[in-house]
Amino acid sequence: MSEKVIEAVQELLPALRERAQDAEDARRISDESVKALQEAGVFRLLQPARFGGYEADPLTFYTAVRTIAGACGSTGWVSSVLGVHPWQLSLFPGQAQDDVWGDDPHTRMSSSYAPTGKATLVDGGYRLTGRWAFSSGCDHATWVLLGGIVLDDKGNRVDFKTFLLPISDYTIDDVWHTVGLRGTGSNDIIVNDVFVPAHRTLSFMDTTRCVCPGQEVNPGALYRLPFGSVFSYTITTPIIGMATGAYQAHLDYMKKRVRVSYGSKAAEDPFAQVRIADAASEIDAAWLQLENHMGALTRHAEAGEQIPMPLRFAVRRDQVKGTARCIAAVDKLFENSGGKSLKVGTPIQRFWRDAHAGRGHAINDPERALSMFGAMELGLPVQDAMV
Repeated sequence: MSEKVIEAVQELLPALRERAQDAEDARRISDESVKALQEAGVFRLLQPARFGGYEADPLTFYTAVRTIAGACGSTGWVSSVLGVHPWQLSLFPGQAQDDVWGDDPHTRMSSSYAPTGKATLVDGGYRLTGRWAFSSGCDHATWVLLGGIVLDDKGNRVDFKTFLLPISDYTIDDVWHTVGLRGTGSNDIIVNDVFVPAHRTLSFMDTTRCVCPGQEVNPGALYRLPFGSVFSYTITTPIIGMATGAYQAHLDYMKKRVRVSYGSKAAEDPFAQVRIADAASEIDAAWLQLENHMGALTRHAEAGEQIPMPLRFAVRRDQVKGTARCIAAVDKLFENSGGKSLKVGTPIQRFWRDAHAGRGHAINDPERALSMFGAMELGLPVQDAMV
């Protein structure tokens, strides 16, 4: 069934390309696009089978995201972020899953994981207050996942958790005015002293150990993968897709372009050909490393084996390198496109802006991920929730 999702996504691409500028102008992707993605099954790829999901190989999900982002960067980004949340919810206690999907298995969640709010332990759960930024696709969701540091009654830090809240418990502040990923509608979430029951929380200590309460009801290998691996590639994959879209748009343009200054066809310029080859190699390298790592992670999980820490660190190393490779490729293609590529509405400049906006996500901080890998290789202790 998951293969049919990829086929359905391919059929959506002309419409997504046509709506790309409208998404920018509206600062959100359209309801029509979200409905089409839902009907194609994108949001069910990582959902448990017991709720009608496909429990697909994560590489199938990433392939769908890359394909979508190659048509519209913002739509690819939202598809990736909203599409990975069913996987994370599957790690929560079963009751939380029933709360969200019991009446409607198509219910969607947005997120903001930076622990910018305050959570206090109380009887039966937590009191949560704060403002969270960058909740992509929140206009198309009715639940939200929010990161928070848990404090005891003395103000001491006792845990770092994800909190699950229904839309009745939060408000959305429309602040998304940006130069890139404009169509993602990544607005702020505001919570004012709301009670969150304990079963609607998930500790990052559990996700780091790959031992989560949701595995009691979702025992499949998919739900034994590290959060730091699955989520980090959720951010890099749409950037790979944007680079892929920029590459195709560049080829289409260069085949027709005439360089008036030199009186020749741009396609015949050997320097332009070299830049194209360099960009293609960078994009391929990013994707091939993703394929290799996801295959290795999945094989360990399917065998019931503990996933080796060196592999988890290598995933983060090559995830940030994959983002960097694709940014370098997009830059090279943009520079190779000439002045007309600056025109508003052209796909190359949109992919360029969107890719750089995606690069700004915290998970793409190269020095942090590379330093962790180096420290691990040198035998030093490393602790990070995103490995």
